[in-house]
Amino acid sequence: MPILDWLNKDDAIKESTRVPYRLLKPVKSLSHGDADSQNMLIQGDNLEALKALLPLYAGQVKCIYIDPPYNTKSAFEHYDDNLEHSQWLSMMYPRLELLRELLAEDGSIWITLDDNESHYAKVICDEIFGRKNFIVNVAWQKKVSPANDAQYFSGDHDHLLVYAKNSVIWRPNRLPLNSDQKKYYSNPDNDPRGPWNSAAYTCAKSYEERPNLFYPIRNPNTGEEILPSKSRVWAFSLERHLENEKNKMVYWGKDGKAKKPRIKKFLDSAKGVVPRSVWPYTETGHTQEATVESMALFGDIRFSTPKPEKLLLRILMASTSENDLVLDSFLGSGTTAAVAHKVGRRYIGIEMGEHAVTHCQPRLKKVVDGEQGGISKAVNWQGGGGFHFYRLGETVFDEEGRINPEVRFATLAAHLWFSETCLPWRGNGKLPFLGKHDGVAYALLYNGILGDKSVSGGNVLTRGLLQQLREQAGGFDGPWVIYGEMSRITPPGLLREGVQFKQTPYDIKVR
Repeated sequence: MPILDWLNKDDAIKESTRVPYRLLKPVKSLSHGDADSQNMLIQGDNLEALKALLPLYAGQVKCIYIDPPYNTKSAFEHYDDNLEHSQWLSMMYPRLELLRELLAEDGSIWITLDDNESHYAKVICDEIFGRKNFIVNVAWQKKVSPANDAQYFSGDHDHLLVYAKNSVIWRPNRLPLNSDQKKYYSNPDNDPRGPWNSAAYTCAKSYEERPNLFYPIRNPNTGEEILPSKSRVWAFSLERHLENEKNKMVYWGKDGKAKKPRIKKFLDSAKGVVPRSVWPYTETGHTQEATVESMALFGDIRFSTPKPEKLLLRILMASTSENDLVLDSFLGSGTTAAVAHKVGRRYIGIEMGEHAVTHCQPRLKKVVDGEQGGISKAVNWQGGGGFHFYRLGETVFDEEGRINPEVRFATLAAHLWFSETCLPWRGNGKLPFLGKHDGVAYALLYNGILGDKSVSGGNVLTRGLLQQLREQAGGFDGPWVIYGEMSRITPPGLLREGVQFKQTPYDIKVR
């Protein structure tokens, strides 16, 4: 597969492994609403924030949407968008690598860009996500009217690159019918089942392929018997046709004398429509609409490049279901998080600049309190829920490799569990036994988790402590991996007990 090369690419490839693991520090004064909410708003460099999220959320995010700087050679108020081309690629590559690790196996990533970098982004995404996992390049019509001052062409659309983590299992959701599509449904015969439309009673199969679908059908209004063509037989077996007649699903036209029947399709059972690759502004909003939404939220403190809520609604409807996890690591003015909140998705939003506080936090606070702009009326949003605000804290390890004293047990446990299993940890941080994975049990002796008041705080492995761990694991006597400061069980004894002891901090992997 062809790959893209640029200045400093080798450094960009290694960058994600060099990023230190940092603490996520909650800021209670900027959090709002339901204290049990899992929604997160993080202020900090998104590369470091993504690394901090790995131990808890690797493989868990159903939809990632990002709207990175477009590299348009113009300076925006809230972004330095004037990045040299190779710098832009070096900035994006390690972030896309970490985003892929966070993506669920049945998840997808959506990236909006314009012509400046979209084609280069496509090549590096082919490299990171796999060319076979490219789904589509959606054209989003972002402008209502042409730019008549354009030198060549009016740039009326943005690109929306869509990749699946695994295209073999990922499928988009069908989208609800819009008002124009619903116009095709009516109820001319006052059917108590409601509005309906009719579809062909034949299918694209020939008599040679499906001879059982070639039979005469009698029109009950005229008595005429009708056969399909041999190149396009009926879509239903004779038994199914008789059921259709019994259920009054067969339509013979307004006068009842049509030459071929049709099948009724009711609006309340419509499957929805397959997403298309061109999204007109009439369905997904446009930049002017986004600006109006921004002004309503922020007044004169407008955000320079917002996306309309309708666009994010279409993305989330196509890619997620209720309670799925959504991530936006270039959160901007907070549109992705606001829309996710209104349609019942969990979300993580990351923003580096001060507008994480001046834009994102106030916007989400308004959403929790029932804000009625954007898509609120369309989805019947009434308010509720909540979110927690975080900032990036100190690194887990200092320059000499020692564990930062601010690191609590649960934070280190999550890091070690992910390092060992590549899975997020779901424990409660109350016991040193962390869990079992692939027939191996894991434990961490750290930070006085046992309530031991001794000098080592219970961080030394003894035979008595090993027995406690086995009891916490329900009597599990298989292999163990145990992290701690020291082991008083000799190496031969550890081998007999099936224990691999790893000394903190020296044996802790820093991803």
